[in-house]
Amino acid sequence: MSSKEIVKTNKAPDAIGPYSQAIKINKMVFLSGQIAIDPKTQQFINGDIEVQVKRVLDNLKSVLEASGGSLENVVKTTIYLTDINDFSKVNEIYASYFSSGKPARSTVCVAALPKNAKVEIDAIAEII
Repeated sequence: MSSKEIVKTNKAPDAIGPYSQAIKINKMVFLSGQIAIDPKTQQFINGDIEVQVKRVLDNLKSVLEASGGSLENVVKTTIYLTDINDFSKVNEIYASYFSSGKPARSTVCVAALPKNAKVEIDAIAEII
């Protein structure tokens, strides 16, 4: 029997729509997409791609920690970019957050993201 738990932390931004930061079911955690919103101010950070990617990954890390895990537990991510030319810069920063046991991943170029973000990343993790 599964137990569905809503994950919520003030160390990551509040959802900007009718969704949860993450849902934990048994050992699996499904993290909603994060954009570069500062959790302290709840304001979007309109910086370059490097600044945005770091904030996004820090936000995901905080939600994972609130669910009892870490980035090491991530099994799949999806990256949404508004400019595919940012792909190599994103890869460089992403690799520094996932230094061992890199998760499976998809990267998709999209026309637009909420708040005119340059990047959004969601994740799935298994908390052991």
